[in-house]
Amino acid sequence: MRDLPAYGAGVTVTRPRPVPRDLYAVAAAVLLVTAAVLVGRYVYTYDDLIVGWPPLLGRWDPHLGPGTPAAVVVAAAVVAYGPAVAARLPWRALLPAAWGTALAWTWSLALIDGWERGVAGRLTTSQEYLSVIDRWHDIPATLRDFNGHILLHSADNWPAHVAGHPPGATLTYVLLDRIGLGGGGWAGALTITVGATAGVAVLVTVRALAAERLARRAAPFLVLAPAAVWMGTSADGYFAAVAAWAVALLALAVTGRRLWWAAGSGLLFGLTCYLSYGLTLFAVLAAAVLLLGRRGVRARPVLFLPLLAGAAVVPVAFTAAGFDWWEAYHLLVERYYEGAAGVRPYAYWVWANLACTVLITGLATVAGLRRAGGVLVRRRAGGVRADGARAEEIRLAFLVAAALLALLAADLSGMSKAETERIWLPFALWLLAACAFLTRPRGWLAAQAGLALLLNHLVATGW
Repeated sequence: MRDLPAYGAGVTVTRPRPVPRDLYAVAAAVLLVTAAVLVGRYVYTYDDLIVGWPPLLGRWDPHLGPGTPAAVVVAAAVVAYGPAVAARLPWRALLPAAWGTALAWTWSLALIDGWERGVAGRLTTSQEYLSVIDRWHDIPATLRDFNGHILLHSADNWPAHVAGHPPGATLTYVLLDRIGLGGGGWAGALTITVGATAGVAVLVTVRALAAERLARRAAPFLVLAPAAVWMGTSADGYFAAVAAWAVALLALAVTGRRLWWAAGSGLLFGLTCYLSYGLTLFAVLAAAVLLLGRRGVRARPVLFLPLLAGAAVVPVAFTAAGFDWWEAYHLLVERYYEGAAGVRPYAYWVWANLACTVLITGLATVAGLRRAGGVLVRRRAGGVRADGARAEEIRLAFLVAAALLALLAADLSGMSKAETERIWLPFALWLLAACAFLTRPRGWLAAQAGLALLLNHLVATGW
């Protein structure tokens, strides 16, 4: 008697394809944002959160604008051609191309709200920097008296954004006004133009510390970032660029370039601390750069001299002019809790802030961060020495992890309750570099562009 074939023999069984782990990470991020929206709307009230469309500071306002066609065209062009162009363009041409495309993307998004609401009027509202320009006739005297107007109960107290930052932020726009470029239009144009260079600085850093191929893979994502919705026109976009170039110049210095790069890095790090108190956390990224470039540091420890000398310039200048940074910071903390922060619940914002981060960096970044984490986990689990390509990926993942660590420190501090869609722009841009780990970039880029276009057309953002 012949043995019968086993059940199913000769039949091709099609097994379901496993769901990519990236999609699990994306699904978790979507759930986080959904929870932040629902809890913000139905558990808390406006008087609790003091934001109009939680977790974002804004209001529901579906609209089109003059920037809509341009934004769609830029998005389509980057999705269709961005990865190929970034891979083939000579490096010296890629950097200005990335800057120009980022400018086009940011300007077109800003102009969806029109010239006045989207650009010229952003920095002229009652809480913004340009509202106090007339009080800076005597700059040294104003700096000496700056701390006396931080608290809410002080005479002629500064508006929220002026009081909430060191005077370097306001002084930027005062000096712009002094050279004849006054008004919200010029201030907005400067902020967008400088802010759009931040992505270029990230590319320079990734190439110096990791690999050019990874920088090229990240380039389209840095150009087409959803963060551009807030980069135009928030002063935090300008702060992001200054901080990013401080890191980039340090990366160039530790990888064998001239020592003058270290002096420039120090100068920008000093300026960063006088633009925003929270950006002192960029010391975490600076430490990561020094660790990744430790061979260069050991070979040329003298680079610390120009680095520290440059870092001292701005603090010494402001201190000599009579501004006390430490006193101002402590007064700011008191002012912070006198205002909205004293009402906004930490229990909501400590995780809703992360939902804001998903919205400004996009779902592609979530998937990229998952892959970066996988690179680091495999590095710790494996005992085999990594080859060149693998080592480059580990270095990029480490840099991204340092940016994420700085962001989480800002979150846990409780000094960033709401409005992190703009406040955390300097950190968020570094997370976008994780998109270099993604395959099939066009699909992810389309998701990034779609998110930015939806946000800018459906929500009237503000700060």
